Amino acid sequence: MSTDTLLATHAVTPRLDLYAGIHKALRSFMMDTLGRVGRIDTADTDDMEPTLEQLDALLTLCEKHLRHENDFVHTAIEARQPGASGRIADEHREHLESIAALRDEAQQLRRGGAGQRPAVALRLYRHLALFVAENFEHMHIEETVHNATLWAHYTDQELMALHGRLMASIPPQEVLDVMRWMLPALGPAERAGLLNGMKAQLPPHAFQALVGYVRPHLDDIAWVKLAPAIGVEPWMPLSAASRVA
Repeated sequence: MSTDTLLATHAVTPRLDLYAGIHKALRSFMMDTLGRVGRIDTADTDDMEPTLEQLDALLTLCEKHLRHENDFVHTAIEARQPGASGRIADEHREHLESIAALRDEAQQLRRGGAGQRPAVALRLYRHLALFVAENFEHMHIEETVHNATLWAHYTDQELMALHGRLMASIPPQEVLDVMRWMLPALGPAERAGLLNGMKAQLPPHAFQALVGYVRPHLDDIAWVKLAPAIGVEPWMPLSAASRVA
């Protein structure tokens, strides 16, 4: 069955999509960070350093994400269709090189004198924009070609088990860091569905801490829709947020 046919079938009868949520998180994180780097005030260290810290956090998450894909998703693809992950695996290696280069440019910006910083910041911004653009195209291939391959060779139950193994390998703080960007990037139904699934698996205090961690990043309209859908009082996450911040 062709990729187009599998994707059309998915549109009628949705299959489990391992890429959708995390890619929405990454796109949101990338766009926000690119915007911040583009408007960075190189004359104000108090403005510059938090922006560079966010860039470093983005690059770290990108590194972890591509390694998760290599270890779990690509391994699954290669087990049923050898060679099918080759293109994306090559791009992952290129992304690691780009991440190292961006980190080096960020350090140059930190170390540069006042007269050098504007030019270094502009170069960093342009290179980050290229990195984001390449990743957007890269994620599209994963969401179409790789998903079609996974759906052709795995049942949703098998994919859910794969996702469970991947999630079990991720430390709690990394989960929080991902949720901070993922939940605001999801639609209301997706957001509620994800949190209700996590609520069924987490101890109450851990679920409350998760919601509290993410609540400051949701606007009031999103929160008004979410709170009753996940069975929490509107004030609860705000109280939790003050304890876990």
